[in-house]
Amino acid sequence: MADSLVAPSFADDVLVVVPARGGSKRIPRKNIVDVCGQPMICWPLMELAKIVHPDQLIVSTDDAEIKELVEDKGLSVPFLRPKSLSDDFTATLPVIHHALNWYENHVRKVTYVLVVYPTAVMIDCADVLRSYQTLRENELCDVVFSATSFAFPIQRAIFEDESGYVSMFHPEFHSARSQDLQEAMHDAGQFYFFRSGSIKLGRELPNAKARICKLDRSRVADIDTIEDLEVAKSQLIRANKDKPFLQWSF
Repeated sequence: MADSLVAPSFADDVLVVVPARGGSKRIPRKNIVDVCGQPMICWPLMELAKIVHPDQLIVSTDDAEIKELVEDKGLSVPFLRPKSLSDDFTATLPVIHHALNWYENHVRKVTYVLVVYPTAVMIDCADVLRSYQTLRENELCDVVFSATSFAFPIQRAIFEDESGYVSMFHPEFHSARSQDLQEAMHDAGQFYFFRSGSIKLGRELPNAKARICKLDRSRVADIDTIEDLEVAKSQLIRANKDKPFLQWSF
């Protein structure tokens, strides 16, 4: 995280959507749980404040407490997400489509939509801007998203069978050297930069033309459990140990 805010860096053809539902089973109130002195959602919002004008950002939430917290930071929450898009089984894309429709009906049309999860506590605006440039320069690309490498070659993954014995998913790679195996990556769960038209057409993996913004594993925190949360806190402390704590707003 940078020490001072910079001027907004996006053209006005970009909408930023942060989907922040109130409910969470494994970590109650996850999106606003305390993380190193800030509600979790404030970490990505604080980073976005460096490059995003407030009228380009929508926090899509069904929760009055999240709405109040976000508005205290200088952002408008123009609607509460309908219940039909707020249960445990709602996918992200319909939520983003709903926010995009609202924005284009009430504010202006946009060409690009940046989606940032509230759990993206390690997000860096430099990666976001790099992805924005990649998307603008590749007309056939539907989305650019954050990804990182697996820590261990997936070609050597194993599983237990019904009898409790171990087998390899790909035994043909048993004797292969790690350096000879193709590097595998996975979604880092931080952000997704879409063309707005791709959202309207429902294009997401696996039916989208996608590129990645590769992140170092040390900057990726997938927060689904209490254990994940503690790891994320440690990462944030290490990343910000020499930086002053910011009092910030949009």
